[in-house]
Amino acid sequence: MKLYVCWGTFKGLKLPSRPHGHVCEYAHTALRDVGYTPEVIKSYGLGPLPDWLNATRGRREVRELSPKGSSWVPLLVTDDGEVIQGSQRIVDWAQAHPAQPTAPSTP
Repeated sequence: MKLYVCWGTFKGLKLPSRPHGHVCEYAHTALRDVGYTPEVIKSYGLGPLPDWLNATRGRREVRELSPKGSSWVPLLVTDDGEVIQGSQRIVDWAQAHPAQPTAPSTP
């Protein structure tokens, strides 16, 4: 599972306009809360910039993965290859698909 974020997850950044914190943190926290430990990929760049200014490797990958060719993050790629873009959609997916506990290995 891969979670593409901007520059980081910005834990603890709370603003009046964003009660859940930064959108990348919101998605990351929702996944961790239901038992996932996604590989976090920093895409850098800035969503509203035109593509020619958002030429980082991470933003190019996000554009290629996005169904609409958008470079906005967060973007989640599940282990099954499903692509979910946008923090609220990722939160909704995480709540509907909690991680399955792994059975302990037997010797």
